[in-house]
Amino acid sequence: MSIICAEKLCFSYAANPIMEDVFLVIAEAQIVAIIGPNGSGKTTLLKIINGTLFPNSGHMLINGKETRLWPRKDLAKTVAIVPQETAHVFSFYAEEIVLMGRFPHLSNYRFEDKKDYRVVHEAMEKTDTLAFAHRRFDELSAGERQRILIARALASEPKILLLDESTVFLDLKHQIQFLSLLRQLNETQKLTVMFVTHDINLAAQHADQIILLYCGKNYAIGKPAEVITAANIKEVYDVDVLVDHNPLNGLPRMTLLT
Repeated sequence: MSIICAEKLCFSYAANPIMEDVFLVIAEAQIVAIIGPNGSGKTTLLKIINGTLFPNSGHMLINGKETRLWPRKDLAKTVAIVPQETAHVFSFYAEEIVLMGRFPHLSNYRFEDKKDYRVVHEAMEKTDTLAFAHRRFDELSAGERQRILIARALASEPKILLLDESTVFLDLKHQIQFLSLLRQLNETQKLTVMFVTHDINLAAQHADQIILLYCGKNYAIGKPAEVITAANIKEVYDVDVLVDHNPLNGLPRMTLLT
């Protein structure tokens, strides 16, 4: 059964068209990478999936229901997003930032309880951030802040996790830990993951499916070996590459030709 479905999706900022007739079907418990040049609509697609934006035409369905018909809190319980950039107005402690992920589960009649703090601490343990729970968020490094935002998303206990270039500020150790965590959650909790990245090799090695966007349209969708080809990269990015296979797992591996 598909958990995410886009049908003839079109979106424009003012008179500037960003997406045109995008169609995709994502099955539950898939890890999906979204790649493409700057301005191809990657971040916009994530915002439409989580209901921050609504399409000008077409349909965006989560579990078969239009995102515009979901109550905001119910959608926030189902879909969590880690944005590319976050404005920081107040100097919260790191733990307080992660606790914000529990907001969709609270109400006027229920405040944070032991379960909420347990979920928060588990999310911080998984992202290796518990050690600086009581440090000011704005005093953390870029990589540490990014891990806190990932923990906040996990604290909402979503069914779908959206990540917009979330490994950019992570060092190699935490990239590996994070990608391993995503696979673990995907397998044990049936978490559906969609991540935007400019790292084509990272997408090829860690995604079950890849969406290649070009000029706001699906240029290619499929398994890594079907999408990561020299011809596709040349057409979309206008660069020459060598695509061979990783000797350890047989997945496609791309090398720029200079």
